[in-house]
Amino acid sequence: MNLFAMFYRVGVVFVVYLATLGLPPVSGQVVEKKEDFHIYLLMGQSNMAGRGELTPAFEALGHARVFAFDADGRWVKAKHPLHFDKPKRAGVGPGLSFGMEVAASDSNIRVGLVPCAVGGTDIDKWTPGSFDEITKTQPYDDAVRRLKAAQQYGVIKGVLWMQGEANSTEKKKRRYLKKLAKLISRVRKETGIRDLPFVVSELGRYKARYALINEQLAKLPAKVRYTWVVSSEGLTHKGDGVHLDSESAHELGKRFAKVMLSINKKR
Repeated sequence: MNLFAMFYRVGVVFVVYLATLGLPPVSGQVVEKKEDFHIYLLMGQSNMAGRGELTPAFEALGHARVFAFDADGRWVKAKHPLHFDKPKRAGVGPGLSFGMEVAASDSNIRVGLVPCAVGGTDIDKWTPGSFDEITKTQPYDDAVRRLKAAQQYGVIKGVLWMQGEANSTEKKKRRYLKKLAKLISRVRKETGIRDLPFVVSELGRYKARYALINEQLAKLPAKVRYTWVVSSEGLTHKGDGVHLDSESAHELGKRFAKVMLSINKKR
């Protein structure tokens, strides 16, 4: 047996082994696109990325059929923290509980989560070519790159968006809805899905100025088709007045899932 043949056989065995675990092959491998692999993009700033305290109980959470697309473009078992925008601050966010709820609703699917959120980003950073100096990233361009890579393995089913804390001023709120509508249009064009569900969350109701953005978000479904807004009523911060505590982030993920599942039933 020549060296090429040996490595080829090893590769085939490895892919088969991953399949037996239910784990999608990593980026770079040739693989058949699976219709039962439902992929969701997680976009926004720090409350989507997750800043909740990572306790042992939250560290232990996971689901056999829920995966995350990591920083290196590999599918791994989804665990907190999902995001890597600011590794020293990363914690519990809404993405994992969302994925777990969606997976639990249908034993015939696997769920892929694509973390793209970047803490501290103004919505203007979510435009083509924009650069975030703090994280040295290009939030929108990086999200599109990750979207294209992940899309090879399954079907893009929707986008979760939580952002706006950085835009919560009288001046910035005025054009927020228009900018968000453009972002949604761009993402849908990139996926090739004109009616891609785009579910957004209200900002926490614990800070008065966040109401400026929540008032704009309430108008979104009437302005842009196939968009929905998730309530943040009753959610609490972790003591800093900005970031959701772990329990609230977990609850928000469930609320995202409830809305997304209701959408999927009608499609």
